[in-house]
Amino acid sequence: MSRRGVHLDPGQRRDWLRLIRAENVGPRAFRSLINRFGGAAAALEALPDLARRGGGLLAPRVPSIAEAEAEIEALARMGGRFIALGEPDYPALLRQIDDAPPLLALRGNAELLARPTVAIVGARNASGAGLTITARLGRGLGAAGWVVASGLARGIDAAAHEASLPTGTVAVIAGGHDRPYPRENEALMQRIAREGAILTEMSMGWEPRARDFPRRNRLVSGLSLGVVVVEAAERSGSLITARLAGEQGREVLAVPGSPLDPRAGGTNALIRQGATLVTGTEDVLEALAALRDRPPIIIEENPAEAMEAPEPSDDSRARLITLLGPSPLPVDELVVLSRASASEVQILLLELELAGRLERHRDGSVSLLV
Repeated sequence: MSRRGVHLDPGQRRDWLRLIRAENVGPRAFRSLINRFGGAAAALEALPDLARRGGGLLAPRVPSIAEAEAEIEALARMGGRFIALGEPDYPALLRQIDDAPPLLALRGNAELLARPTVAIVGARNASGAGLTITARLGRGLGAAGWVVASGLARGIDAAAHEASLPTGTVAVIAGGHDRPYPRENEALMQRIAREGAILTEMSMGWEPRARDFPRRNRLVSGLSLGVVVVEAAERSGSLITARLAGEQGREVLAVPGSPLDPRAGGTNALIRQGATLVTGTEDVLEALAALRDRPPIIIEENPAEAMEAPEPSDDSRARLITLLGPSPLPVDELVVLSRASASEVQILLLELELAGRLERHRDGSVSLLV
């Protein structure tokens, strides 16, 4: 839902917050609702009926106006604010991903979000060699004018933030601003809030859970032109970030390690699969040079105009429900098999999602929750 020149007034920002915090509304559903109804206020009014048509027994829970205003005020007391998708301070690269958060809670220097960014991620139980190369990369990239993004985890992430803090670092966290994680990095988090920038899509008071870290990782890679993986065991969270980077069209880079060290298993595998091998700052700068000056793709969209789309027929609705099941199915195949229009299918999927009956997968396929 990228667009140019969006400026939300306080009431619109509150309504956007209520909508994205509503039960069963994720970034993709939010985008569909805004496109269909032209604004968050109208979408909020439509939620109960949409969920009912999708088979929901209860209307999705929506935060009250008072709850939304309380969250905005709590973030403001910490020196933060919400940035809406499409507003000038929203990171241009991030708004290009399919599931870009409608609202980002920001503390710190918003100007860093407009500068070219590279992510550095890696193992929490980092080796001394891994910490050393991370510090060199962080300092070198910062000196070359790059902002360094990471996830504020212990180990490689923390070392990347420490090294790049004087020149510009962005930390993306998996919980609320008032729930620092891990606790050992709380002091570092406060320094970044003063001298760098901290972002999250999660609500105030949110304690991060295991499934929240991949969500965070997509933002780390989405902010960045490239992701450097320093140390990562096979099937580690850092490899999830690398995979997301590849899916988002970002450059994937990796520092090689000893085949005897399990912390190098994932990075060495990335290199075998085609990731750029990194032994120093110059390797990163060379790999990203062509991307740095490429203008971001801006998709113009007018959120004030509702999308005209026909209501699905009863036959279309019945065929779609029959075709869906627990096995993921690409949406374009649903369109063909259901003999409905693409807009009808999207509306039906939205209704099912709001009813809590649909699961969207990272590859864009969907399945029915049974």
